[in-house]
Amino acid sequence: MKEDQLFKKISDGIVDMDDEGVEELCYQSLEMDIPAYKTIAQGLVKGMDRVGQLFEEQEYFLPEVLTCSDTLNIGLDILKPHLASDKIDNPVKVVIGVVEGDTHDIGKNLVKIMMEAAGFEVYDLGRDVPLNDFVDKAEEVKANFICMSTLMTTTMIGMKNVIDMLKEKNIRNKYKVMIGGGPISQKFADEIGADEYTVDANEAVKRIKSIVASA
Repeated sequence: MKEDQLFKKISDGIVDMDDEGVEELCYQSLEMDIPAYKTIAQGLVKGMDRVGQLFEEQEYFLPEVLTCSDTLNIGLDILKPHLASDKIDNPVKVVIGVVEGDTHDIGKNLVKIMMEAAGFEVYDLGRDVPLNDFVDKAEEVKANFICMSTLMTTTMIGMKNVIDMLKEKNIRNKYKVMIGGGPISQKFADEIGADEYTVDANEAVKRIKSIVASA
């Protein structure tokens, strides 16, 4: 089986909630010497991304999403021990969360999975996060990045408010602010003064790596 066929089957397995199938395919990926990070990104996360779309389209509801998440975790448990375990002396520190008023966290969770797989130190604040918590946590852990997401137009303004808080405290330049989510656009990111806008988990990791490399 070719790599792309394997990834497609894993992705399908997540959508179909096929625990045994995903387990078998993840072990097969290791036997094929496919890097664990690649299988997570191209198979597991892509599948869960599709689940997120089905949820948004109201094809899937919370029980299905939770069952798909369980299938995802079976795959992660197999692959995570095989991630490149190079000890990073100064890992990139990321504070991540869904802004206050929004409880949709599928996308945020996928970004977190990819960031952890890339070796970043991730501080996950969860969903419906009070805006000052982003600032307080970033200060506490001396973060490099603050990442915020939302799927609701009514809570987008919270992202601007966090950036304004950073400015008021004269600490805006200490952090790169990355935003994403369904209603977010590059135009909105530019308007509120965010540093980065990304459309998915893979892109978020690539952007952070690029920023760190050019620092």
